[in-house]
Amino acid sequence: MKTLNLPDSMRAELKKPLGKLLTGPPSETVNLLRRVLTQKKPPYFAVVGDFTSKNVLDAGLEPDLVVVDNRVMRSEVPPVDLGERRRIAVFNQAGTVEPGAWNALEEAVILKSRASVIVEGEEDLLVLPLISLTPIGSLIVYGQPREGMVVVEVTEKMKGWAEDFLSRMEEH
Repeated sequence: MKTLNLPDSMRAELKKPLGKLLTGPPSETVNLLRRVLTQKKPPYFAVVGDFTSKNVLDAGLEPDLVVVDNRVMRSEVPPVDLGERRRIAVFNQAGTVEPGAWNALEEAVILKSRASVIVEGEEDLLVLPLISLTPIGSLIVYGQPREGMVVVEVTEKMKGWAEDFLSRMEEH
């Protein structure tokens, strides 16, 4: 697999939430998320992004996978307390999906043991391979800056969209 680069012409497609946007302060959005998790009982639950991961973990929710890069809105932040999770360190340049990052996500999904992928670079686009890699019915949560958090339910249609999107990215 080659590195996938996000061309500027495709960026707009990612501006709107890929799933259900839960709006409000973190105290409210994590409670909404808790209800969704109780209702759906997903086979796999992943969180992407430092701010969202910190709030989800602080609320006592236990994702199967946490993906962080120690940055919030491009600024460095203290590392999220990941507890007893298995840690996988990867490099993933901004605006890309690197083969090493894809492989780390795949390993975490297959092992299904509480894991964290710690990215040097940027983790934003890693929601896309996660949609492709996780089982139908999984929930992937990421932050929508200044609005709340997005809950993506993995469906056949969503997998198809993600795979099409990834296939249109530039290979390097």
